[in-house]
Amino acid sequence: MSYTTAFLPDYLTQYYPLIIVCILLFIAIILFSLSKLRMDIIALLTITAITMTGVLTPAEALSGFSDPNIILIALLFVIGESLVRTGISYKMSEYILKIAGQNDIRIITCIMLGVALLGSVMSSTGVVAIFIPVAISIANHTGIHVKKLMMPLCIAALISGMMTLVATAPNLVVNSELSRATLEEFGFFSITPIGIGVLIVGVIYCILTRNWLLTAEQVTPTNIQPQRRKITDLIRDYKLIGRAHRAQILAGSPFVGRTIDGLHLRTEHGVNVIGIERWRKFHKVLIPVNGSTEFRENDILLLDMSHSEADYRTFLTTNNLEPKILRGEYFSEQVKEVGMAEVALLPESTLCGKTLNEIDFRGKYFLTVIGIWRNHAPVETNNLFQERLEMSDTLLVCGNWGSIQKLQTRTNDFVVLDYPADIDDIAPASSQAPAALINLAIMIILMVTGVVPNVVAALIACLLMGATRCIDMANAYKSIHWPTLILIIGMMPFAVALNKTGGISLISEWLEIHLLSFGPYMVLTFIFLLCSTVGLFISNTATAILIAPIAIDLAVKFNYSPYPFAMTVAIATSASFITPVSSPVKTMVVAPGGYSFSDFVKVGVPLTFLVMVVDIALVPIFFPF
Repeated sequence: MSYTTAFLPDYLTQYYPLIIVCILLFIAIILFSLSKLRMDIIALLTITAITMTGVLTPAEALSGFSDPNIILIALLFVIGESLVRTGISYKMSEYILKIAGQNDIRIITCIMLGVALLGSVMSSTGVVAIFIPVAISIANHTGIHVKKLMMPLCIAALISGMMTLVATAPNLVVNSELSRATLEEFGFFSITPIGIGVLIVGVIYCILTRNWLLTAEQVTPTNIQPQRRKITDLIRDYKLIGRAHRAQILAGSPFVGRTIDGLHLRTEHGVNVIGIERWRKFHKVLIPVNGSTEFRENDILLLDMSHSEADYRTFLTTNNLEPKILRGEYFSEQVKEVGMAEVALLPESTLCGKTLNEIDFRGKYFLTVIGIWRNHAPVETNNLFQERLEMSDTLLVCGNWGSIQKLQTRTNDFVVLDYPADIDDIAPASSQAPAALINLAIMIILMVTGVVPNVVAALIACLLMGATRCIDMANAYKSIHWPTLILIIGMMPFAVALNKTGGISLISEWLEIHLLSFGPYMVLTFIFLLCSTVGLFISNTATAILIAPIAIDLAVKFNYSPYPFAMTVAIATSASFITPVSSPVKTMVVAPGGYSFSDFVKVGVPLTFLVMVVDIALVPIFFPF
């Protein structure tokens, strides 16, 4: 495709491709900041646009799909899911509960150290999803306001990205840029010394500022220390007692051979099927259901309905169903197969304003919503599925534990707030925890020693996780957070395009003229501030993709080592504390912590400057100019 430059002055003709790239980049940043479209959709749109303009060939625009670091990030999601499924992640958080006691300083320290340690080897988004219910549980047990704990949790998750090379995507992006520039890559623990320094400063900062966001009444812990709720408590709190029933499908029932949606049970009868007890070989199991689940003769249905006893009897008679006893401890006895959890809608959730029928919650997530909590009380209605969801709603979902845990990856719409105490001993592969730890250790050893490339080490660990039954293939594929991968792949063409059109050289030349006389420390400061400023509007991963090549090229032109500048980009992109929109880690704690935009600004601005001081002080020591 040829460029159309007739409308440009002669002196701008040579810059036409660069102008196109800058316009597309500006549009992408605007779309990111408006948050009207999903970030992965914006990324795909940029790939399409930059290819259609002819600035990049399709092979160049799609080169991110073959980048080894993209594969590495995907494999790390699988490793993280293996730690969750074997119960390692939960046991670690449970241990924090035991040693933290009632002291808020010790609690904040333990939470931050635990999050940073776990986040060094798995997705920070996954770590936050694990620790949110832990923080809520601690708040409930100690009377400490949850707002006091969620911000340190969020900050520690971001700092965890500075603990190892594989801890967060921006580190791998920076490493990939070093490889692209034919430079030696960072080692597994290259970033760790700086990360430890930042973590120490972060913990001290969070302790000193722990009351900044609280009112006078919230500072002092309350005397109320409720125990962690069980499933029976959730049933009571959401006023579900008397609504649950069991009924067996008899021969000749109109249910036999029909699907749930085909019978229109919700719309015509006000009946919600939560699960089906079905014989498999020599034992009975409770299977999860969705709208396409087909009924069989002798199935025992677990029903949720608010009808009177007379209406319930009429429903059974009409459909040739036989009532079965439902004991109060039924859900506790079935806890290994069916669970409950509270799920809070996030502020930007696409589900707000829609009914449960419209979003087909059961069809999408294989879970049934059996209660809605709104304005400090359960919503009482004869038709829950026609109720329009509001931003502050908390949903009580019921179904398979695996399906409940998968909701943690749906960070754009909601976050799992709390698990009932019944889950404590539930982990799909808890017996394989020792194997998972061995597999994780093998991966780390291979990465540290450099015997094989990092991506191969992660692949070996994933294969071992599968071979030792820590995770199965279905859950391995589902654990990968595809929007994150697509975002990185979609932003990579900008770095390629800026380099191809001379944009990086042009920016570097401008910076060379204005920064050369200031010395390396001032240049390092400028790079950090540039990352922090760009990171206000777009994700930290996209920021790393854009700034890393500029920082490396600038270092080469100044005759400095590129490593301190590349490392500063990695540190600065993880230190995105100021706004809640540039990372899912921050977005996830907004609703549970009850934070406002200004709360992040108040806490984030001073912390960003503190991290910058640590970076400028430590980076030149470990990576001399």
